[in-house]
Amino acid sequence: MNNKKLIADAFALIKEKDIKFVDLKFMDFPGQWQHTTVPVDVFDESSFENGFGFDGSSIRGWKKINESDMLIIPDPSTMFIDPFIKIPTISFICDVYEPATKEKYSRCPRNIAEKAINFLKSTGIADTAFFGPEAEFFVFDDVRYDTTGNSSYFYIDSKEGAWNSGRIENPNLANKPRYKEGYFPVPPVDSLIDLRSEMVMNLLSVGVPVEAQHHEVASGGQCEIDIRFQPLLKSADQLLMFKYVVKNTAFQNNKTVTFMPKPISGDNGSGMHVHVSLWKDGNPLFAGNGYAGLSEMALHFIGGILKHTSSLLAITNPTTNSYKRLVPGFEAPVNLAYSQRNRSAAVRIPMYSSSPKAKRVEFRCPDPSSNPYLAFSAILMAGLDGVINKINPGEPLDKDIYDLPAEELQNVPSTPESLAAALHALEVDHDYLLRGNVFTEDVIETWINYKMEKEVKGIAQKPHPYEFTMYYDV
Repeated sequence: MNNKKLIADAFALIKEKDIKFVDLKFMDFPGQWQHTTVPVDVFDESSFENGFGFDGSSIRGWKKINESDMLIIPDPSTMFIDPFIKIPTISFICDVYEPATKEKYSRCPRNIAEKAINFLKSTGIADTAFFGPEAEFFVFDDVRYDTTGNSSYFYIDSKEGAWNSGRIENPNLANKPRYKEGYFPVPPVDSLIDLRSEMVMNLLSVGVPVEAQHHEVASGGQCEIDIRFQPLLKSADQLLMFKYVVKNTAFQNNKTVTFMPKPISGDNGSGMHVHVSLWKDGNPLFAGNGYAGLSEMALHFIGGILKHTSSLLAITNPTTNSYKRLVPGFEAPVNLAYSQRNRSAAVRIPMYSSSPKAKRVEFRCPDPSSNPYLAFSAILMAGLDGVINKINPGEPLDKDIYDLPAEELQNVPSTPESLAAALHALEVDHDYLLRGNVFTEDVIETWINYKMEKEVKGIAQKPHPYEFTMYYDV
């Protein structure tokens, strides 16, 4: 559908729904939605060309104060009626532009995703990359945290928490999921089904298709809602809509949602398994006669992901907390191998369907703290490097990796143990991201510097509460 038709449809909807405000949403560098809102009477067809100005120096990882003027221009294909704003409001997702040149800003994550798609097409390998993310999350009833010069703590609570089995609740009705046993229980153990169903209804209302919803493994309110796979850019857009809807639906119900990878000690964390497939001229390219029904292209794609996983994780697992999830003994994969059905492998080939259209690879390391435009683009570029260079992924590992004897396990490479290690890997291994000018040296350097200065050093220089448990009596 061309832009003129989309713009006409937008104004028809504005008139039909008696819209009063237009909300303009865009992505900052680390991965959070930002927005500004304008009255509908200052919004016209020229807004899709001229955009709206804002201060880029106030956005994390972007401009210096002496070059701060920037533009956001709405994409008419992304409109939705915002269900969480009281006064009728229509929302658009925006691209970020340099006002002097009207070129898309090189650090705009959505621009990077668009360049990744264009690079894919330029190779002739495929014309579409489908992405299907599974973003897990926790629903909590109470969250408190603070860090000062002389104190630091966090406290989270959930009516579902196994730690509350003995709490006086007048009455305590029990039925709380045990640690690591929260996967697929029916109510009353799953007390969040109605909340998730409300989330699903809100997702459908804004145009995000949903395939399933269920309770997840961890105690304390861990959930998953599966949204349908989409082409790369639309998938990233819809993942942000998903997080927005899930958080706000919970907020309206006096609950709070976090996509933090590891908020609870001793139980499973929240991952974001990413399903990927390449298509050309409407035909799937990952189905074939190889291992697990894969094509040679798919196996090479896996080879690229496994080769670059250590540097990929600096983008797909971009927080210090991410590496508290990627530890042995839970379901998060820390060993770099591929397998059909085996969920302890970094790359899995789902075997639910024999249809060639369903053939895909599942990268299980990422988590939902990532910026989806950057994460999906980086995964695509790593996989394409494997296809271009015919990288052999090695032999599959169909055993339970966690039960492997030590002599076998030592031959299986592992994920980085920290964000600092992943950032170092990205520093030395990022040429595959530079192809087609998808990522630039400036983007890579800014990402590494931002993460090191704002996050890695921030954690490293502050006392941790657990250190008092270990060291206070030295």
